[in-house]
Amino acid sequence: MNRQTPIAVIDAVRTPMAKAFTTFSDQSAVQLGTHAVGALLKRTMRKADGFDYRQVDEVIMGNVAGPPDAANIARVIALSAGIPKDRIAHTVNRNCASGMESIIGAWQTIESQRSEFVVAGGTESMSQIPMLVSPKAAKLWMRLAKCRTWKQRIATIAKFRPSHFKPIIGVQLGLTDPVSRMNMGETAELLARQFEITRQQQDQFALRSHQKAAAARKECFLSGEIASLMIGEKTISKDNGPRDEQSLEQLAKLRPFFDRSGTVTAGNSCPLTDGAAAMLLTSIETSLRFDRPLGYISAYAVAGCDPHRMGLGPVYATAKLLDQTGSRLDDFDLVELNEAFAAQVIACQRAFASKRFASEELGRSMAIGELDDDRLNVHGGAIALGHPVGMTGTRLVLTLLRSLRKRGLRKGLATLCVGGGQGVAMMVETELEG
Repeated sequence: MNRQTPIAVIDAVRTPMAKAFTTFSDQSAVQLGTHAVGALLKRTMRKADGFDYRQVDEVIMGNVAGPPDAANIARVIALSAGIPKDRIAHTVNRNCASGMESIIGAWQTIESQRSEFVVAGGTESMSQIPMLVSPKAAKLWMRLAKCRTWKQRIATIAKFRPSHFKPIIGVQLGLTDPVSRMNMGETAELLARQFEITRQQQDQFALRSHQKAAAARKECFLSGEIASLMIGEKTISKDNGPRDEQSLEQLAKLRPFFDRSGTVTAGNSCPLTDGAAAMLLTSIETSLRFDRPLGYISAYAVAGCDPHRMGLGPVYATAKLLDQTGSRLDDFDLVELNEAFAAQVIACQRAFASKRFASEELGRSMAIGELDDDRLNVHGGAIALGHPVGMTGTRLVLTLLRSLRKRGLRKGLATLCVGGGQGVAMMVETELEG
């Protein structure tokens, strides 16, 4: 067994999450990330005597889209949030797991004693992923920019054709894997067929996600992790994804989105979303200065899998995590498994419980175990809340630790699939043994 030295989560916070092209459409990933980091530091300073933002040694942020005007977005966010200029920052990208990769990076830098306090998190503005032009059009635009005379400009403009003005949708391109040549929805359709998951089962799962999230919002659970954001004169304090009145009848009316004869719809998939999250991490020894950390991250595993079936990444990563720690799936009181698609989560549940899958795919003699609905995404998941790809990994850990504390439980599993065929799994605890 490979036992890792735990790290402490002193505190964590996130912005509200908003469907792309709605509330946060004019907010950049830098602005969202700056708000999350700034709110985290203010919150921590209020709770912990003797701590201030000048003690932060490093900032690591996950981000997928990579804004062209903020190439190392973590550095821009750190400076914008007021962290001293002599502190370091870098950005990580593991697609959907970028928000977890930032935590792993913080873990490594704390263990190597490069930094004592690290802010890790993730940010994404899927609203502002740019439109692109074709390579042929780009060459013409470059030629036009280099023209020195009106005659040269007119000659170059004459070479433009209508097709050169057709934009390439950046977000659509980004959600398509160049190796499998499938977009993420098509991989979910593949899993639905392979695991014989019906449209009704997917819609029922989506409905439960909305019901759980709506209930969590009503009882003000979600507000405990949200830092409100002012836009103009309006205060944004709630996620706009969960639908209080969602019904199976409404979901059943939606047409398949990725395959006309398929079962995956916009309703049983996560929406494109904007949002950011941040957490303050340090060693166990340093955490003793604080009264009560939010919790601890005690182990993690990263695994690769077939890009065509990228949605099964959590199964491979969790199996690896269990092998590393000598744990069983039953040891986890609660599980946060990112809901990229209802079909994908249900496929993971069935793979976890399958002896055949364990034998053929994992080299195990027994199934990993049953992942029942009662401990899965108890406050709703990405189908209702949303999935800002660079931020979600951080949000899963934050929500899981708070969910465990609320219920007086100790151990949880946060895991998610990764476009391109990977999975990441993390073990979190509210109290450490011994």
